Amino acid sequence: MTDRPQSPEDRAPVLPLGERVRRAIRVRHLSRRTEEAYLHWIRRFWLFTGRRDPARCGPTEVTAFLNHLAAVDRVAASTHGQALAAVLFLYRAVLERDLPWLADLVRVARPRRLPTVLSRSEVAAVLATMTGTPRLMATLLYGAGLRLLECCQLRVKDVDFDRNQLTIRGGKGDKDRATMLPARVQHELRAHLQRARALHEKDVAAGAGWVELPNALARKLPNAGREWPWQWVFPATRTYWHAESGQQRRHHLHETVLQKAVRDAAAAIGLSKRVTCHTFRHSFATHLLESGSDIRTIQQLLGHRSVATTMIYTHVLNRGPAGVASPVDSLPEAGDAGGV
Repeated sequence: MTDRPQSPEDRAPVLPLGERVRRAIRVRHLSRRTEEAYLHWIRRFWLFTGRRDPARCGPTEVTAFLNHLAAVDRVAASTHGQALAAVLFLYRAVLERDLPWLADLVRVARPRRLPTVLSRSEVAAVLATMTGTPRLMATLLYGAGLRLLECCQLRVKDVDFDRNQLTIRGGKGDKDRATMLPARVQHELRAHLQRARALHEKDVAAGAGWVELPNALARKLPNAGREWPWQWVFPATRTYWHAESGQQRRHHLHETVLQKAVRDAAAAIGLSKRVTCHTFRHSFATHLLESGSDIRTIQQLLGHRSVATTMIYTHVLNRGPAGVASPVDSLPEAGDAGGV
C-alpha cells in the first residue's frame, strides 16, 4: 500500500512556540506590551516545569506555577492576574486546549489602595524643579490627566490648539478619548512643536523621517509615516534602523526619561511622598473634584470605564475622607477652655 502524498500543510515547518505565541497575539491586535508580558510569563512557566513542552503539561502544572507565584514569590494581585492570563492564552489561543477549572488555584487578594496625591503647591514645586521637555511632559500629565504612555505616544495630529483639546488614541482598553489642552501650556507646546518640526525636516532631508504607524496603516497610507501630522510630539533624540521596513525611524522619547526626571525632582525638593508620573494624574482628578467639577466629567476626561473607579478620588480630598472636617478642628484652644 502506498503512502498518501504529503499536503502543503504536512510539509510546512513547525514554528517554535514563541513565534506561534507572537502570531496569535498579533492576529488579535493585542498591544506590543501585552506581547512582551505574555512571552515573559510563558517563558517563566516553561522554566518552572523544567523546560517541558507545555503541550504535555496541564492543570496540575499550571496550578503549581501560579500558586508558587502567590505563595513563594508573593507577587501582587495584578501581576498574578497577568501571569494567569498569559498561561490561559497559551493553552486556549495557541495550543487550542481548554484547561479544566483550576479548583486548587490560590488567588491573590487585590487590596484597595488609596492613590498618592500632591497638593497644588507640591505640584508647582516639582514642576519648577524640572526643565526642558520632561517639564513640558509632566505639565501635560497633570494639566490633562494623561497616563505616562499616552503622553509619550501623543502625535502631532492629535493636538488641537483651536479647540483646546488633546485626542488620546488607543488608550487603556484600546479606547479613544478627548481631554483638555491647558491654556497655560500652549505657548510652550507651540515652541516645542516648532523645534520638533525642524528636526523632522532635517531627518527627511537625510533620507529618514519615518515613524511607526498603528495596525495596518502603513499599507493603506504608505507615505503617512513620513508626514508631519503622524510624527511624535515628543520625539527621541536618536533614530534607529527598522530592518523589516527598511526605514530609518525615530521613536518617541522613552518613558524612562520622564520617570527619572519626575523622581529626581521630587527628591530634590525633599518630598516625603512617593511620587511617580501617575501621581500627577491622581492629583489632576482630585484637584478637579476639589474645584467642584462633576464626577462624570472627570470620568470621561480620565477615560475610566466605570464611574466607580473615579469615585476613589472622593476619599483623598484635602479635608480628609469624604471631605468631612474632624471634630478636633472645632475644639477651643487650650487657653480658651473654661473650667470643668
